[in-house]
Amino acid sequence: MPAAWHETVADALAQGWRFAGLYATRDGGSPCIRAALTREGEPLVLSCLADERRTASIVDIVPAAAWDEREAHDLHGWAFTGHEPLRPLVDHHAPTSRWTAPLEGRDAHQVAVGPIHAGIIESGHFRFSVVGERVLNLDLRLFYKHRALEAAAEGVGHVQAIAHAQRACAADAVTNAVAYAHACESALGLWPSEQLRCSRTLLLELERLWNHLNDIAAICAGVGFAPGNMLFAAFKERAQQLNAALAGHRFLFDSVRIGGGDLAIAPDDAAGAREELADLRHAIGRGWRELAFAGSLQERLEGVGVTAREQVERMGGVGPVARAAGVPIDARTTSPRLTYEGFAPAMLEQPGGDVAARMEIRGAELSATFDLLDGLLDGPLQAAGCTRVEDASPAVGTGVVESPRGQTLCAVELDGGRIARMHLRTGSYANWPLLALACRDELLPDFPLINKSFELCYACVDR
Repeated sequence: MPAAWHETVADALAQGWRFAGLYATRDGGSPCIRAALTREGEPLVLSCLADERRTASIVDIVPAAAWDEREAHDLHGWAFTGHEPLRPLVDHHAPTSRWTAPLEGRDAHQVAVGPIHAGIIESGHFRFSVVGERVLNLDLRLFYKHRALEAAAEGVGHVQAIAHAQRACAADAVTNAVAYAHACESALGLWPSEQLRCSRTLLLELERLWNHLNDIAAICAGVGFAPGNMLFAAFKERAQQLNAALAGHRFLFDSVRIGGGDLAIAPDDAAGAREELADLRHAIGRGWRELAFAGSLQERLEGVGVTAREQVERMGGVGPVARAAGVPIDARTTSPRLTYEGFAPAMLEQPGGDVAARMEIRGAELSATFDLLDGLLDGPLQAAGCTRVEDASPAVGTGVVESPRGQTLCAVELDGGRIARMHLRTGSYANWPLLALACRDELLPDFPLINKSFELCYACVDR
């Protein structure tokens, strides 16, 4: 009931559950809000029916839910008592004053960047409130290319609808597809075989490899360090060529399906891949040392765009951004539907939460990824399927997977064999609000560098 919603969520948080996402749906024909939470790999879905589409806000106890509530308001007409002002997120018809923080004072002014940018990137509007070059506040506006993929999936067969999750974003195509597959299989009462868990883990780590290399190259580009940018972009290219050789696509598209997997790697091909990965790892090690001893690079990274641990925890930050600030959260540590037994996330001795730490944590994670890939390729990889479990399937199937950018949640509600509701909340979605906070009190010219150190995706937010 709406009156008990806030208290119910608060009780779950007190029991150690962590917020993973909130979305609007319908339950038995009635408007409904659901909140997904996780604890040690187990999912919990809380629901609130409200015919008037109004319930108490939970942003006072879960600040990370702010975007979720704003999106539910814009797309589904929900009102959240206590969330004031409830600023537009997806609705772009509202005047600027409604979605930006008010700005007053001597010498204070605003700088608008985007939504069209100089590079070939997605559309995003960054409105900086500044005094001189010092950033007081940053208001973000995304969703310029909102594709309504979740709504488009409704009524589609659950086997075919994986395309709507996968195509939300090329950079995290495997993550989104695996999270969707896990959600559907959970709702259907299916459990992946050991071979299927291995093949999906392999695909996820191949995706993480090229993404981390790309992100390190982007940070180098953010300070104009062309040698590092070109070198790690070349490493990224090698990783994507390996993807194409093993799975038939540079971005690993169409390598995941519901209830099974078709990835099969012959022993000779696996041996060749291990040799290529070993050579690439050695080359990256040499390149990393070059970056570490490039003083002009390192001096530009340290102390810039700091996110404190307390800030990350409060805002629900995930992925390398969180771990760079000392928050040891990584969905791989509790992934029973994948093969991460004994996995522990890489952590820094001095997690500064700045651009330097965000680059360093990616370098540290590369080592774990190479180890995982080598072990997964040291054995047969064959087409595999799922087994049916006796436990009754839940009304809402959920899948939680660690993407290169952090925890991604997919929730699926089935009506027979068709999608009644699909919701995708990615690591980028979780971290965009934190990026805005990381820019406060920084210099405006440093924004491109801070932005690249987060390297968040527009597309999977504009889903």
